[in-house]
Amino acid sequence: MSAFFPVDRRGFVQAAAAALAAGSLPALGSALAAETPKGFKKAVKWGMIQMPGASVLDKFKLLKELGYDGVELDAPSKLDKEEVLAARDETGLPIHGVVDSAHWNDTLSSADPAVRASGVRALEQALRDSKLYGGTTVLLVPGKVERGKVSYADVYERSQAEIRKVLPLAEELGIKIAIENVWNDFLLSPLEEARYLDEFDSPFIGAYFDVGNVLRYGWPEEWIRVLGKRILKVDIKEFSVAKMRNEGLGKGFGVELLEGDNNWPAVMAAFREIGYQGWATAEIPGGGRDRLAKIAGLMDKIFAS
Repeated sequence: MSAFFPVDRRGFVQAAAAALAAGSLPALGSALAAETPKGFKKAVKWGMIQMPGASVLDKFKLLKELGYDGVELDAPSKLDKEEVLAARDETGLPIHGVVDSAHWNDTLSSADPAVRASGVRALEQALRDSKLYGGTTVLLVPGKVERGKVSYADVYERSQAEIRKVLPLAEELGIKIAIENVWNDFLLSPLEEARYLDEFDSPFIGAYFDVGNVLRYGWPEEWIRVLGKRILKVDIKEFSVAKMRNEGLGKGFGVELLEGDNNWPAVMAAFREIGYQGWATAEIPGGGRDRLAKIAGLMDKIFAS
């Protein structure tokens, strides 16, 4: 299906039930996950490392020293690839994937074919960079609804069409495209995101689940159970609904980990139910050594919930 048009109540209910059943069945590894409550590999986004004048190697060494398991870079980027690879190899700190750095500007949902083509080229480069670095995914925002310019149905249809052009390269490289739930006014329910992903019928596309972003629309533990095995990776973030309502939409992110509205024990229980064990990357305000050390400690508390 090229666009999202629920035809009737019965058809929608059947599709929703199928999506829920497909994504929420506990994996065979659930019992093991329950015995090892961490089950996560801890990482940060590259932009969170704020060390003026520090080399790439210095930053990798710091993350390693602070107990991080890896890092996620941006691509395409201006980083010297040889320097990055040398830092990775010297420290043994994995680069688990990259974030598509062009997806907000060169959107795959744009009404302009030239903009979409530029977005495709950026995604292709990000896939190649992730492969070079030894990563496994590219985080992608598939498009954005723009009132009066780009409709919801446009985003659905155009983004799927453009991503399908890139899937053969993803398969060739062995790198998966991970769709993040963000504030782009698109894929506003877990059942719909499950349907969107399933329509590709490819093992090389899945969900990059952001725990904090979803609190504007619902509860992350519910999304986790619906998306289930589709979740490839996780972003760790906090959010306060009260701050959003009282101070403004984006102000909800202005809380420290463990001080917002996430019910982390419920969230971790949901991850254990679906058998998720893998990368969890902080996407919050960073800093230098002390700040990054604090974030590492807070993430460990979350994983032990």
